[in-house]
This record gives sequence, C-alpha cells and structure tokens, in this order.
Amino acid sequence: MQRVEREIAGRKFSLETGKVAKQAHGAVWASYGDTVVLVTVVAAEEPKEMDFLPLSVEYQEMYYAAGRIPGSYFRREVGKGSEKEIITARLIDRPIRPLFPKGWRYETQVMATVLSMDPEVDPDIVAITAASAALEISPIPFNGPVAAVRVGRINDQFVLNPSASQLKESTLNLVVVGSEEAIVMVEGMAKEVPEELVKEALFFAHEHLKPLLEMQKELRAAAGKPKMAFEEPPVDEALKAKVRELARAGLEEVITTPRKVERNQKRKEVFRALLAELGEEALGREGEIKEYFEEYEKELLRTRLLKEGLRIDGRRPEEIRPIWAEVSVLPRTHGSAIFTRGETQVLTVATLGSPEEEQRIDMPGEEVFKHFILHYNFPPYCVGEVRPLRGPSRREIGHGMLAERALSPVVPQEEEFPYTIRVVSDVLESNGSSSMATVCGATLSLMDAGVPIKDMVAGIAMGLVKEGDQVVILTDILGDEDRMGDMDFKVAGTEKGVTALQMDIKITGITREIMAQALAQARAARLEILAKMRTVLDKPREKLSVYAPKVLTVEISPDKVRDLIGPGGKTIKGIIAACGEVKIDIDDKTGLVRIYSSSAEAAEKAAQMVKEVTQEAEVGKLYLGRVTRVADFGAFVEIFPGTEGLIHISQLDSRRVKNVADILKEGDEVLVKVIDIDKMGRIKLSRKAALSESIKERPERETSEGDKA
Repeated sequence: MQRVEREIAGRKFSLETGKVAKQAHGAVWASYGDTVVLVTVVAAEEPKEMDFLPLSVEYQEMYYAAGRIPGSYFRREVGKGSEKEIITARLIDRPIRPLFPKGWRYETQVMATVLSMDPEVDPDIVAITAASAALEISPIPFNGPVAAVRVGRINDQFVLNPSASQLKESTLNLVVVGSEEAIVMVEGMAKEVPEELVKEALFFAHEHLKPLLEMQKELRAAAGKPKMAFEEPPVDEALKAKVRELARAGLEEVITTPRKVERNQKRKEVFRALLAELGEEALGREGEIKEYFEEYEKELLRTRLLKEGLRIDGRRPEEIRPIWAEVSVLPRTHGSAIFTRGETQVLTVATLGSPEEEQRIDMPGEEVFKHFILHYNFPPYCVGEVRPLRGPSRREIGHGMLAERALSPVVPQEEEFPYTIRVVSDVLESNGSSSMATVCGATLSLMDAGVPIKDMVAGIAMGLVKEGDQVVILTDILGDEDRMGDMDFKVAGTEKGVTALQMDIKITGITREIMAQALAQARAARLEILAKMRTVLDKPREKLSVYAPKVLTVEISPDKVRDLIGPGGKTIKGIIAACGEVKIDIDDKTGLVRIYSSSAEAAEKAAQMVKEVTQEAEVGKLYLGRVTRVADFGAFVEIFPGTEGLIHISQLDSRRVKNVADILKEGDEVLVKVIDIDKMGRIKLSRKAALSESIKERPERETSEGDKA
C-alpha cells in the first residue's frame, strides 16, 4: 500500500493505492476532510474499430456516504444518476479526455464512487484529482497529471476550497482544473464579478493546485504500473501528401462557404470525389484518409484566420453574427421568446407555478428545493439529423445547468416573488453556442412573463487559434471553429460582471494576457448583445400574463394555522372545494398564507374565506353575530366562524333583563361589541354597548348619506 498526503486549505488531502480494488488497472482511495472517494480505471484488452475515443466516466454518490437510506421504492441507488452526478461526471471527463493518446481505441471506463461525504467538502474536486491519479498509476497511456481546486471570494479575498458554509456568502464559485503548465478547464458561477477578478481567480487556482500534481507524481513513482506498449497509428506520408494535393481546391472552397448546411454538403462532396480519385488505394483505408482530410481542413482554416483574419462566414475575429429576437411568440404561455444568432436559434418559454411545484432533489448529502429551474433540449432536427429520443442527454443536462447558473444571480428569491419559475429552452437550429443563446432567450422570456429579474443577462462563446506567438481570439464561435480551435470559453453575465463561465482549453501556454484579452473581448460582445436585446424588451413587464396563476397573500397569526387547516385538513379542503381551481400554501411558522389561482375571482373568494376562518376578535369592534346557545346567565354568540363570545345577561340591554330568552333565542342575528378578551382568550360581548354605539353613529351616517346624495 502506498499513500501520499498534503495539507490543502487547512484540511488533509490524501491519495492511497494498493489497499482496495486491486483488480482494477488503477484504483485510488482519495480523502479530503471526511469526504472519501474511490476512483477506479479499467481499459479493455483489445481495441475496437471506431473513429473516436471510447471513454466513459461514471460518478455516483452512495447514500450510505451521508448515513442515509435511499428514498426510492427499492431502497437502493437506481437510475442513470442525479443531475449533480451527471454534472460531476462531465467535470471529470472534460479535462482528462484530451490527455489520452491519439488513436487510443481501447474501451476505457473511469468510475468515481463517493463512500463518505463531509457536508462541508464537495466530492467533485476530490474525484477529478483522484481520476487523474488513478490513470497516472495505471498501465493506460495518459498525458497527465491534472488536478482540481475550488475558488471562492469572501470579504474581497480569494478562498481556496471554500466549505459549503463559506460558499453561501461567497461571490464566486469556480472549479479550476490544471496541469503543470496550464489551466485546462473551468466551470462555475459568480455574482456579477468583474472580469479582472475572474482572471485573477483562475491564476490563483492554478498556483494552488500544484501540490496536488506533486502528490500524483509521488504516487506514480511509488506505485505506478508500467505503461502499455502503445504507438500512435503510423502516418503514411505519401498518402497524406496525396490527400492534401487532391483535396486542396475543394477544401479551400469548404472553409469559405458561410452557411453550415451547404458547407457540410460541400465537404461530403469533396471527400467522395477524393475517394473516387484515389481509387483502389482508398479501399479499406477510408478512416485513415478521413483523418488526413480533416487534419488538412483544420490547418487551412487556422492558417486563413492567422494570416488574413477571416473566418468561415467572412467575419472578422471580434464580430458577432446577426441577431434578431422576438417576445410573446406563443399566445397561451406565461412568457416566451425566440432568440436567433446567425444559424443558432432557440425558443425559450417561462412558466410560473406555486411554491409547492418547486423541484425537490433528494441527494445523499442533503435535500434541495429549487424554485428556479431551467431545462435545455437539443432535438435532432436542430442539426438536421435523425435520432431516437431517449430522454435528456448528459450534454443537455450540462448545458441547461450552465444557463441556469448564469441566470440564478438575477432571479428574485421566493420571498420577493412567490412563484416557482421554470424556463424551457428548445434549440430549433444549432451552429455553435446554443447554451449562450439559451441564456439570452431565457432572459427575454422571463421578462416577458413579468418576472422581476434584477438585471438582463447575455452569454457569448469565445474561441482561440494559437500557433507559436500568433494568437487570434474569436468572438461568437461557430461549431466548426469550436471543433478546430484551441479553446471553448463560454461567458455569461450582466453589464456589471460575470455570472457564469465554462472553459475547455486544448493547449498549453494560455498566458494572463491572452486570458485578459479573451475576457475583455467577451465583455464587449456581451454589452453589444444586451443592447440589441433591449431593443426588443428593456425591462420586465409590469403585469403577469392573464394565464399565469394569480397570487394573493393573507397574513394570519401562526396560532390560527391549526384553525385554517382544520381537523384532518377539513377546513382548508373545504375552502379549496368551494373556490375551485385554487392552491393554498401555508407557512406555519410565520402565518403567511399564499393563494394561487388562474382566476382572480376564485383567488379573492378563497382569500375572504381564509380571513373569515382565521380572523381574531378585536376589543372595541362591532360584529354581527349569530346566537348559538342561550343560558340563564347570558347568550353565546358566534361572531365569525369558529369564534364565540358571551353576552352576559347584564350586557343584553340598557334596561334590566330578567330572562335572556325575552331578548334572544338560538339562531337570532345580533349586533354585538367586544368589550374584553381575558387572559384565557375568552371573549366578552355587549349588546347594550353595540346598541348605544349604533344609535350615536346613526345621525352621522344619515348626514353622510345625505351629503353623498
């Protein structure tokens, strides 16, 4: 057994191997605080005939890790994983995928299992570092290591690996993954943080993740297995040269064809013509020829960018594609928008619901309730493909979460806006940056729905082409520019600052200057997009849609909550049945009652019934009550539902009364005045005082009525 350990941000971080899961090709038991993650890696014995890297990454949080039993029917971890598990699996996958050698076709599986969960330590950064360590000590070829840290910012200071408690007051929550030479991945959210601080946070993280890289090197030196003999597929230089010669003219036309569909069609035609010209030489070597073909297209595109500053669609590096947007496109929805940027188009729809419709997420570490939800859908038709629909993909979940994080800082809290808010983004057409188009469209649909967001949010995807000292930063990248470039950097935010970012870098050598330029260029683009969005809708609508649920608020005493609910819920169910389409939400701690209905009339009726059931008698106030019982000493009167008081015989009339029944009988309506409420809550009523007061007020009322006439 081998173990390495360091103190990172005040907690012990250890990597251990040789104790468990010894049949896996690599297994690392990683601990940070009380969080423990086991990461294993295994590769198949034989390669597969395919043209992509067959890597799968799984991440699972066991319920026992937090001392809990799963709430599912079978009481075990089931299904394809929670949203958090899928997002974390993507966080592990993205930085390690580019580090496998070119041509690696052995099925490889990375499994991260959370065995113990410290509520203050998120396992995600532990799992990323442990995955790299497991690959490092395994026989699988891997160009690592990489390591992950989290950065927060509290009281104007950067905080390394902030705890869950600290993150609640932090303006920044970034996961940064890096190698010895460079940052390779960033994911996170911020509360409108300036770009300069984001840049400093990234380099702060890179400096502080280096001890984790040293730990992995130590573990590899002590326990690493010999790497598999693997050579990248040999390059047939003669065939490669021939492919370049025959495809040059066609590919030069491809990289200057602005529209995606025509460009893809042209590319297919050029490739088919290439295979035809190669004839028998191409038989059985189509995959190899395609690789040379795509490599040459990438080279031509990058050369044109670096030398001429021109992109596929003729734009300059900093230019944004044409934008148009429209709101209120769907007549029966609460808020809707179409946002189009070039050949990327999204339909976003905002829907409002009651708080009881908020999303409940049961996770091992905690139970989370979300009142703002954003879902992103990427149907096959948006890229002209045919594909079976099998529920949301990992990519769809990841893109939806990125857009949700971008908007969360500006969405009002439930106390300010008592609704559950769901936004759905359907990608209608895609040619790069659909997640950032979702941010823009979602902002417009929320404002169209009348959600009082604090500020407008827009997003942009940045790219990079770097050859030696030559650097070109691209604004608003196309799908092909993402595929053939060196960086995909998505930035979302308001005029004030950044709210979310996601970055994947394929190369080393990203300097502070390049990062600063990319962030500055992204800000300029964001401001331009926000200006265009304001021409469509510049602030949230003052009124909600007529189809949105109406909300009325009634404040009652917390002591009256029991009366409102009634035995077995009888009273509240009766109100709902009497009013029809209403939902009633009760906060038993504060006594706040919220009534939701698509009908204003039904909501008003329910509110009135709630007031009647829960109102409290006030000393000095007149009530028209009903006699419920007559006794020798007085009469009991119900002044409103569920509340009775006593008129003592001495308070029945100004003259002496011998027999209560001479004045009142059961069922009579009687005007009474509350003259006292004792410490026991018993209400004393007076008919005598009520009659006296009504006589005094009558002339005044008559005068008033006469004046009105």
